[in-house]
Order: sequence, then structure tokens, then C-alpha cells
Amino acid sequence: MVNPTLARLLEGTEEELPEPEVSTVDPAGPQVEGQESSAEETASLQAAADEATRGLAESTVQEPKLSLHDQRLQQVAHEIYQLAPKRVLDLGCGEGKLLRLLLRQPKIEFIRGMDVSHQALSRAAQRLHLDELSPRQRARIELIQGSLLYRDERLAGFDAAALVEVIEHLDENRLAALEAVVFGQARPAHVFVTTPNADYNQLFEKLNAGEFRHDDHRFEWTRAEFAAWATGVAERHGYQVRVVPMGEEVEGVGAPSQMAVFGLA
Repeated sequence: MVNPTLARLLEGTEEELPEPEVSTVDPAGPQVEGQESSAEETASLQAAADEATRGLAESTVQEPKLSLHDQRLQQVAHEIYQLAPKRVLDLGCGEGKLLRLLLRQPKIEFIRGMDVSHQALSRAAQRLHLDELSPRQRARIELIQGSLLYRDERLAGFDAAALVEVIEHLDENRLAALEAVVFGQARPAHVFVTTPNADYNQLFEKLNAGEFRHDDHRFEWTRAEFAAWATGVAERHGYQVRVVPMGEEVEGVGAPSQMAVFGLA
């Protein structure tokens, strides 16, 4: 018997849309007693009915639109899925939205989520229904409190690590400490770092020049600034890196967010 909590966690990331309800149309039209439609009239009415059905289906079924935050999470989860890692870190896991997606990947044997906030970890445990999981599934995931600015042996031995919209919440002068912990000490085989793209901010009507998207952001980098930081990190710690856009790109300013994908050289 399938654990109902596990079933909820393993549901697909996109909900299946119901088939549109289409009224049945008699292709020959209403029949008058003693009157029969000709073959030509029948074919014509059939074509009209088919066209009406297609139009109704196209107008009824629409792709669900994901928020930018959900797009980021799904893009990171997809990158991780392609690697088929066994052990994954979610650093700055917050309320566990990425953890939820990772739990749906059966090839991942163990997931460790870390956050500095006890309150966020408590909410993550509730959202993930950890107390309802089977012992086997519960053993796949662990939530821990900790800081990315201090060495932590619990971060060693992982195939992949994700830092989704984390670095901009730190003062820039503390990024060197984070770099030393994640890339120098923990050294996962792959690291995914996402952050807002400051070039895109001019498209937000409610943002004045120089303002950040969130009150807690200490900085927001342009594409050039983020690429320079990522390249420096890769060179200093023996990684290769590529920077990719996240979200729909606009000419001249790029995408709303950006992601650096690191891999040990």
C-alpha cells in the first residue's frame, strides 16, 4: 500500500489538465422526419464540427504559467536530475521547495538541507510532512541548522550542491568565506548558484534606479559581474563553470535571473 504522504511528494511537478468538455454535435445536423442529408452536406457539417471542436479545445486548455521562483527551482532540479547524483546538498534550503522536487528523483539516495534559520527549517519539515514519511523515505532526507560562513564537516562527500538565491543575502565581503566553505572544504562534484540579474531590474516598474528586488538583498549583480565572480571561483578551486540565463530573455538586459553551473575539472 502506497504511503499517502509519499504519494503527495512524488506527484509530478505539472498537474494534469482534465480533458475539455465538448458537447456532442451531430455532424449531420438536426434531422427532420422524412428528410435525409446528402453526402456532401454531411461532409461539410462534419468539417465544421471538427473545426469547432479544435477551437474549443485550444481555447480551453492552457499551459499553466510558472512563477519566476518556480522556474528557477525547476531549472535547478532538472540540471541535478541530468547528473543522476546519489547525494545532494540544498544550502540555504529555506522552507524546502527545492527539497520537495529533489525527493521526487528516485536516483537520489540522500538529501541534506541546511539553513541558518531554525524557523525556516521547522516550516520545511511541516511542508515536507517528514513526520509522516515511511522509515525508508525519511532516511533519504535530513534537515540541519548551520551557516555557510564556517567550516562544517557535514557538508563533505556530496555529488551536487545547490545555492538558490542565497549569495545576494550576504554582504559581499563575506562571499570569500562562503567560497572557502563550499568550494574549498566541502567540494561537491557539482555546484549550482543562482542570483538575480541586475541588468533586468530596469524592467520592473516599481523599482527605482539602484534599488534591489528584496529588502534583505545586500547586492545584486549584473551579468558581467556574476560571470566574473563565477570565473574567479572556478579558477581558484579547480572547477569548470558555465553561466546560463533563468527565465525569458529580453534583448539588451538578459533574463531575470542567472545561474552558474560548476563542475570539478
